[in-house]
Amino acid sequence: MAKINTSDFQKGIFIEFKSEPHQIVDMQFVNPGKGSAFVRTKLKNIKTGKSQEFTFKSGESALQIPIEVHEMQYLYKQNDVFVFMDNNSYEQMNIAKETIGNFSNFMKEGEIYQILLFESMAVGMRYPKKVRLLVTEAEEGTKGNSVTGAKKTVILETGVQVTTPLFIKKGDVIAVDPETGEYLERAYTK
Repeated sequence: MAKINTSDFQKGIFIEFKSEPHQIVDMQFVNPGKGSAFVRTKLKNIKTGKSQEFTFKSGESALQIPIEVHEMQYLYKQNDVFVFMDNNSYEQMNIAKETIGNFSNFMKEGEIYQILLFESMAVGMRYPKKVRLLVTEAEEGTKGNSVTGAKKTVILETGVQVTTPLFIKKGDVIAVDPETGEYLERAYTK
């Protein structure tokens, strides 16, 4: 484990806090006019799943926890558990929905994802910046309904609903930001 300074803190990294492994879920550097600077963090205990806020003084250090990244294929979902397979060893791993978070709405069976492991336990996932999904249901835009910025809701192949511009139709493949669930662009039309 390497020591890192608060200036090296980033959202998503893993550190040891109070002798337990934690992930920095959110952070904010604060430099008040008076007094010394500090880093306000929201930490999630990766063993218990509980979150807490803690403020580090600027310049403090913490131990960074080594996390292994394994590429695994998403096989299927059973209740609130997602089953992945390591393509090298063919071992299967069950990962709870809480570990994956809202990204589960954008996952496609058969796709390869990067799973973060700590002591052989799944603690998270590296999300792509955008995902491309097929539009399976979309109302037709009506002629004359072309007000600037007009939107409609479509349903994607994973079952999630996304708000898009009126020109998107069934059969289009669109890019979506999985973190916000926002439409980014039309990838291509079939």
